[in-house]
Amino acid sequence: MKFIHTADWHLGKLVHGIYMTENQRAALMEFVSIVEEEKPDAVVIAGDLYDRSVPPTDAVELLDEILFKINVELKTPVVAIAGNHDSAERLSFGSSWYKHSQFYLTGKLTNHFKPVQIKGVNFYQVPYAEPGVVRQLLEDDSIHSHQEAMKALIGKIEETLNPNEPNVFVGHAFVLGGQTSDSERVLSVGGSGCVGAELFAPFSYTALGHLHSPDAINHERVKYSGSLLKYSFSEAKQRKSISIIEMDEKGNFMHRYRSLTPKHDMREMEGYLEQLLDPSFYDQVRVDDYLKITLLDEGALMDPINKLRQVYPNVLHLEKKIDLTDSKKIQSYIANKSEKKSEMDLFEQFYSDMTTSEFTTEKKDLMTEIIEKVLREEGMR
Repeated sequence: MKFIHTADWHLGKLVHGIYMTENQRAALMEFVSIVEEEKPDAVVIAGDLYDRSVPPTDAVELLDEILFKINVELKTPVVAIAGNHDSAERLSFGSSWYKHSQFYLTGKLTNHFKPVQIKGVNFYQVPYAEPGVVRQLLEDDSIHSHQEAMKALIGKIEETLNPNEPNVFVGHAFVLGGQTSDSERVLSVGGSGCVGAELFAPFSYTALGHLHSPDAINHERVKYSGSLLKYSFSEAKQRKSISIIEMDEKGNFMHRYRSLTPKHDMREMEGYLEQLLDPSFYDQVRVDDYLKITLLDEGALMDPINKLRQVYPNVLHLEKKIDLTDSKKIQSYIANKSEKKSEMDLFEQFYSDMTTSEFTTEKKDLMTEIIEKVLREEGMR
């Protein structure tokens, strides 16, 4: 059985004031071509189809168009869930009759834990839900964190799960240890939004959404597909792809990636203004990509952003490296000043950073004498 794992389309995404819809359409048309070529038995979308609970009209129309091509024109079953950016209620609309064309969309979490069965594989759909929703749904007052909520949900699934069959978990969660980016919405304050990878042990494969890199975690059976496109400059060096999973009747699988090529990539560049505006330089690069440019110039510059946009029309962020360096120095100075550490505190911190030895009372007394002596000689005592 072959299925494609994707997630985090974020249709309707706005990045630095620019809607990504045109770029998303190009990527999704490439995705449809891959579906046509690979002929999978199912497409799995692990949440965040939209970027917000009330998406723009263009985003709704684009999702409708793409799902129609995949599910109706290519006759490919779709297994999808809501993520933390989606409106569970809006996505749930029509789900009862979607199933007649093998479009299995679960927007709102229910206490129905029967899997979708396709080609001998059981797909368990668990859309994103806050711990309070799970607590109320399962009538379990002990649930207060995402870890406790996910453990309870998987416990309910295990009551009827057949371990001798291939079982796939489709969810939207932040697995402990995963690498984040700036475009992912924090699920909760502190560590209570995390879940442990060990919870997914009952499943042959766990298809997750939320973290935007396919390399967010390194686990044999728990995988993120990553986002459709780069949605912040913190993702500029990430690869974007979809996962192709080929699974046998025992749940063993082969995993490979198919890359997606964006119409406009998201990149970071740095250099001197004169260099970046030199045709011998920009003739060698894609000038229409979405760019964050860091200038190395130290002096004052006249209207650099408009000069750059004459060559690079999609400059989304511009900064000067010297300004960043100065800002970091100021922040460091303010932080050190606000801490008001004594000479002894500073030395003790230095000692612990440079050695593995214990800073004993004897050493502290000796350093106290030395510091006092130096300060007296300097007239500071």
